[in-house]
Amino acid sequence: MSKVPPLRIRELDRKEIDEILARNNVGRIAFSFRDRVDIQPINYVYSDGWLYGRTSPGTKLSTIQHNYWVAFEVDEIEDASNWRSVVVHGGFYTIPASGSPQAMETWDRAVELLRTLWPTLLTPDDPVPHRWVLFRIAVQEVRGLAAGGDEPPGDIEG
Repeated sequence: MSKVPPLRIRELDRKEIDEILARNNVGRIAFSFRDRVDIQPINYVYSDGWLYGRTSPGTKLSTIQHNYWVAFEVDEIEDASNWRSVVVHGGFYTIPASGSPQAMETWDRAVELLRTLWPTLLTPDDPVPHRWVLFRIAVQEVRGLAAGGDEPPGDIEG
């Protein structure tokens, strides 16, 4: 019987992390309140150190208002031995639809980015009009891991 080689896991550099965040549009947001942690899938767009998304009013938003610090994860999985995973920690901020010129600039930028996923976002043809709350997550701390593929020296054995 042949010996199975060890799974090699390595840290991703920031360029690789940014590329993974940019080429994907579905991840999971984790948030907590007191002794309860929840995680939910979300669509997003990554741009200039921010994750932009949209949601509907409800439990997630009311929970995050108590603790705006969230975690976000996105994965690329080929098989059990070949995958990449990025975890982001940062602040969650709703984007107001009115206010100062800076707030309106942020709103307009979010709409522009999110329309790359949903061209009819916030129009009468929007497929999910109840998701009208726009938000962004500051990419303040990141860590990425990968298994398989070309590993540079100094990899972590898993």
